Amino acid sequence: MEAPHHQHPVPPPPAPSGAPPGGDGAPGGLPDRPTGDSPGGVRNERTVTVPTAEAMRELGVRLAGRLRAGDLVLLTGELGAGKTTLTRGLGEGLGVRGAVTSPTFVIARVHPSLTDGPPLVHVDAYRLGGGLEEMEDLDLDVSLPESVVVVEWGEGRVEELTEERLHVVIARSTGESAQAAGDAEQAAADDVRTVTFHGVGERWAREDLAALG
Repeated sequence: MEAPHHQHPVPPPPAPSGAPPGGDGAPGGLPDRPTGDSPGGVRNERTVTVPTAEAMRELGVRLAGRLRAGDLVLLTGELGAGKTTLTRGLGEGLGVRGAVTSPTFVIARVHPSLTDGPPLVHVDAYRLGGGLEEMEDLDLDVSLPESVVVVEWGEGRVEELTEERLHVVIARSTGESAQAAGDAEQAAADDVRTVTFHGVGERWAREDLAALG
């Protein structure tokens, strides 16, 4: 397999004991709205219930069908929420080379297209406490016009790349009724996710997010 174009190894850090600095899992819970809306407040929203990991992958495949070169997708969700699973579906739907896995220890991976589509640039900003200046070596501003760029833990870090972007917020949706159910039902309920898409900017105002589910 061809080596990724942008890899920046970092030594494995201690296991995270909480949310990344300034990130999504700060006390008070995950954000339910993206920060830094575009001028004019142009926004398009859609919420989808995802019952299983396989359904999350399939959602990624459907989302890939609505993406094109120049799109920036920011993924928000606690550890284990399904961000990488969704991105795996994106990679499948875009028809890119290489298995899509978490890029935690290399920060970014580039998956070239096996067709005539755009490459997928998959970034994990979990351990980057600052903003875009900490990611300059990745040349995301150069990659974006010709690629689909997906940034896990990107909220509050890379919005300045473009005023038109798609925020994807993944949350567990277990309710009180599920918590009162038996163990087997509870285990199934724990797999359920609520995925909310916030399209920001004119490009996403025109997109039919209802087609995602």
